[in-house]
Amino acid sequence: MTRKREIMLRFAVPLTLTVLLVAPNMAQQKGAKISLDQAIDIALERNISVIQAENTLEAQESGRLAAYGDLMPSLSASGSWSRSQIDRSSTTTQNLGGATFTIAPSFNVTNSFSSGLSLNYTLFNGFANSANLNRASSTVRAAEHTLKRTRQQTTLDVTQLYLNVLRTRELLKVREENMKRSEKQLERIQEANRVGSLSLADVYRQQVQLSNDELSQIQAQNDYDKARADLAFYLALPVMDEYDFSDPSIPLEIDTTDFAVVMNRYRNVDSVVGGALKTRPDYLSSVEAHNSAGSSVTAAWGGHLPTLSAFASYGTSSDQFSRLWDNRTTTWGLQVSLPLFSGFRTDNLVQQAKVNERNALEQMKQAERKVQIDIRKAMLDFEAAQKQLDVTRKGVRSAQEDRRIAEEKYNLGAGTLLDLLIANANYVSALSNKVNGFYNYYFTKRQLEFSTGTLK
Repeated sequence: MTRKREIMLRFAVPLTLTVLLVAPNMAQQKGAKISLDQAIDIALERNISVIQAENTLEAQESGRLAAYGDLMPSLSASGSWSRSQIDRSSTTTQNLGGATFTIAPSFNVTNSFSSGLSLNYTLFNGFANSANLNRASSTVRAAEHTLKRTRQQTTLDVTQLYLNVLRTRELLKVREENMKRSEKQLERIQEANRVGSLSLADVYRQQVQLSNDELSQIQAQNDYDKARADLAFYLALPVMDEYDFSDPSIPLEIDTTDFAVVMNRYRNVDSVVGGALKTRPDYLSSVEAHNSAGSSVTAAWGGHLPTLSAFASYGTSSDQFSRLWDNRTTTWGLQVSLPLFSGFRTDNLVQQAKVNERNALEQMKQAERKVQIDIRKAMLDFEAAQKQLDVTRKGVRSAQEDRRIAEEKYNLGAGTLLDLLIANANYVSALSNKVNGFYNYYFTKRQLEFSTGTLK
């Protein structure tokens, strides 16, 4: 029994690991069924805009770490070795007394060994270090908000592309059903012509209509294929492969109470705008950008103030490595630096920082106005989509009844084929309008969440 358990465990562990590694990629396999949520997850992992925003955040976090480092002392170690040698040839000299002296050749070698530690710590530099840290922290938070907004934009883009796939697929179904109906209608007319109850002109007219319906179906198929290719491209999937984009969680009908629920949630516009200013990442990013610019002003103005730093060093030196620690030197102290005149460079930096701060303030105000207009336009689009959806529902019922009456009249000989074709074309158009209205309503609902910064 123990042996069997060991064998099972031996195979179970690799199998489990394989499933865990393969499962996230199953939705990306050729012909796999991909839901809307799965498509969003794939895009958030692969989309280039999200990847670039993540890389930018990583770079800003590195800058903040460097700003933290400026508040800490710097420590460095050093060591050196040098060798000097003097090779002197023999020389002959004569002094004033006439005596001649010969200096023998010589060769001298001198080694020098040294080591040391050096410590420097900035005690005060006009608040520049603390201001730079605040600026770096604000920049990191701005990058975080930008990444979040990029993810929301990606989610909205995927939703739009995904709904376009579903929309074109439903329109294709409408065209396919219409072409099947035209084929059956042509068969009935041909049979009626053979028995002499209908003219040959009706046969030709229906054949032309069938050709037009077939062309419409080909165009609908092409639109559907291109919509799937666009979505696959956005998801960074191989566009030449086939994928089944279907999501049963997206209903084909909208509950009549849904509109009232949504509008009740956004009834108080001032409250909605106020909440959006607390949650919309792009506005919060502009706030952090303004804070960062303010810190830059402080850092630049600190150039007018003195700098105080402490230093300490410890070193050893000798002409023999074995006696390196015989000579030791320790130094410490304080250093003050007072800028008296910098050629107006500091003033220029301060003025530039102030201009950047004012520009950042204007951008923040513009971002606030954009929040307001986005919410206003999203609410108008949502209301219009709801009205359009109601109109298309009524239009389908009316066009369906008109086609039924025209068909009965034509079968009884009281109506013409042209009347029936017009009624059928109106019905197909009404169905298409209903499909477009439904998916437009669904998208504007998500767009409303995007405008308030609550889109997940």
